Amino acid sequence: MSRSSKKGPFIDPRLMEKLGKVRKGDKVIIKTWSRHSTISPEMVGFTFGVHNGKEFVPVFVSEDMVGHKLGEFSATTKFGRHGGKMQKGMDQAAEASASAKVAEVKKPAPKK
Repeated sequence: MSRSSKKGPFIDPRLMEKLGKVRKGDKVIIKTWSRHSTISPEMVGFTFGVHNGKEFVPVFVSEDMVGHKLGEFSATTKFGRHGGKMQKGMDQAAEASASAKVAEVKKPAPKK
């Protein structure tokens, strides 16, 4: 649910303060815990380190991200995988193809 248009988008004032101190061409990552801040047009071209609860995920802001929240681009959970027979078969096939590639690389080159 979006915020009331009467109130306008929420942008953390401390984040805007940090943004004002950095120049556009700098390759500085601006660290923030403010995942609920809305991305504004002034943020385009900067890289933000958005905290996901464990680490800071670098997020480079582009034009198509304007209007979204910073937290949308920094996942807080890591997908493991689904279980079951089907997944086990897929894992075995992937392992077999990887071992075949390794064997191909280790094969000696033909003599001329």
